[in-house]
Amino acid sequence: MQFGQWNEEERRRINARLAASHGGVDMEAVPQVISNVERYRGAVFSVDDSTIALRTSDGGQTVIRRQVIRHEPSVVMLVHDVESDQYVVEREYRVGMHAFAYGLPAGIMDGPESPETAALRELREETGICANPEDIEIDHVGDFYSTEGMSEELVHVMVLHVRQWKMGERSFDADEHVEMAWVSWSELQKMPISASNSVIAIQHEALRRLSIKNS
Repeated sequence: MQFGQWNEEERRRINARLAASHGGVDMEAVPQVISNVERYRGAVFSVDDSTIALRTSDGGQTVIRRQVIRHEPSVVMLVHDVESDQYVVEREYRVGMHAFAYGLPAGIMDGPESPETAALRELREETGICANPEDIEIDHVGDFYSTEGMSEELVHVMVLHVRQWKMGERSFDADEHVEMAWVSWSELQKMPISASNSVIAIQHEALRRLSIKNS
């Protein structure tokens, strides 16, 4: 299944059906930011208070207020060792759920680096896996907003199929504490992973494996 692949005719047809619900707002018009005030700035993200004007269907406007979390784009990776057919999983404290959570390697992109460069850097820093780019096949799953109603964080989700690699030193910030292990596909499927972008990567890999099995 491919998301975001519709053509212009399909877009117009579906948008016309949506507009028939008479929501009162012209959703073809670009929203106008009236004001934007930073209310909080932390080490990882900031919070803005925004006032936005939406054009109405009768040519007027309606004003709404929203708070948005400003966050740099990120990468999430399902790492697959092709030779052993195993996958990397991690466990670390996650403040949002106030628990030690199982998950996949992930990290924030540094400035202008591409998602692929960020993925290889995070792979090395977070797992210690060192591999040449030519020894990694990157399966781009897609780009997804974690919580589009309140955050601008765009997450690049991918599966890394690593053919040859060596183990190096892991590198963390002073307040990072991450466990790592290799697991089989059957073990991975049974793990209670709750992060949505990690689940997307795993489901994508499930479809790939099913396609190979049925070919």
